[in-house]
Amino acid sequence: MTATLLSNLKQKIKGLTLVPAGGGCFEVTLNGELIYSKLKTGQFPDEQTVLESVRDRLKK
Repeated sequence: MTATLLSNLKQKIKGLTLVPAGGGCFEVTLNGELIYSKLKTGQFPDEQTVLESVRDRLKK
């Protein structure tokens, strides 16, 4: 997923931070806004869905 975000948005993002965690936690946030939470959905996110969500929020 990191590679997908960087290759598609490298000109639009200033940085990308990965924070290792345990317990099945996988969350994607952008500027403090939660975009996806595996803890809430119970499923690992689809890369394309996360990419589109990030891209949409960057347009704002």
